[in-house]
Amino acid sequence: MIVVFKKEATDKQINILIKRVKELGLKPMVSKGSERTIVGVIGPEDIVRLHPLDVFEGVDNVMPVLAPYKLVSREFKKQGSVISVNKNIKIGTKKIIVIAGPCSIETKKQLKEIAVKVKKSGASILRGGAFKPRTSPYAFQGLGEEGLKILKGVSEDTGLATVTEVMDTRDVHLVAKYADVFQVGARNMQNFSLLKEIGQTKKPVILKRGLSATIKELLMSAEYILSEGNFNVILCERGIRTFEDFTRNTLDVSAVPVIKMLSHLPVVVDPSHAAGKWGLVNPLSKAAVACGCDGLLVEVHSNPCRSLSDGSQQLLPENFTRLMKEIKKVAEAIGRDI
Repeated sequence: MIVVFKKEATDKQINILIKRVKELGLKPMVSKGSERTIVGVIGPEDIVRLHPLDVFEGVDNVMPVLAPYKLVSREFKKQGSVISVNKNIKIGTKKIIVIAGPCSIETKKQLKEIAVKVKKSGASILRGGAFKPRTSPYAFQGLGEEGLKILKGVSEDTGLATVTEVMDTRDVHLVAKYADVFQVGARNMQNFSLLKEIGQTKKPVILKRGLSATIKELLMSAEYILSEGNFNVILCERGIRTFEDFTRNTLDVSAVPVIKMLSHLPVVVDPSHAAGKWGLVNPLSKAAVACGCDGLLVEVHSNPCRSLSDGSQQLLPENFTRLMKEIKKVAEAIGRDI
């Protein structure tokens, strides 16, 4: 159920309803907009029917949410959410945010060199993996906490915000200590224990679509995070597994407008993991921008031939600069900024 308050409703009136919702054994989730406050009521709807909430002072309307993903849906919040990474970076506005950096953090020299170059080209957030989920247990697994320390140090040196993947519930608070944004990878999209743990923080999180997940399943995974109180969720389309084997995955560009139709959460696109080939990153990025994405995740490496992971899909810095110039034209054509 969604309880919509009148514009003139007071904090006291809102708190009285929240108290009653809790007394009924239900979970209130408050969303304060620029004009109205909405309270999502999570729990059995028959309880709400037996104890009507529209009689409370200040309430304008009470509506059922038909979608299974209650807090994520457009029914819960009509206006698109804007996620703040820091005071200067907001995802979900007219400006398309570009996140760039290497697949894996290898050394401080390597990461700082790339960070300086991508920032100069217009990237707002630095990405780099400290914990790497690999198909083979013998492949490079990341530097762990040492990589996180490098990421933090480069962030302080360059002023770039940072995002890195968290894979284990035991590492959530460790990663939160060093990074500005969590990333939940495709393999962990339905790791519900991890999602709930992240949901108990307030830190922004990029939630990637699973290898074979439907859009509904992606939204249900996001619901786990929001249901724990963390509304700072950014959804990510990174390609899904199909019968086509020329590319690493098949980028579902239709997912961008579909998600925006169904959910208020912002959507970013990862063309690097979708393509698996650096030469396809540029055209897929243009398609994603044209479809209305709110951001891009692009892998960049100064020497992809010597990269410890995913070298074939990482752009050279000069190619990233070219990409930024070209997607800017696409963004301008649809009334957006880079």
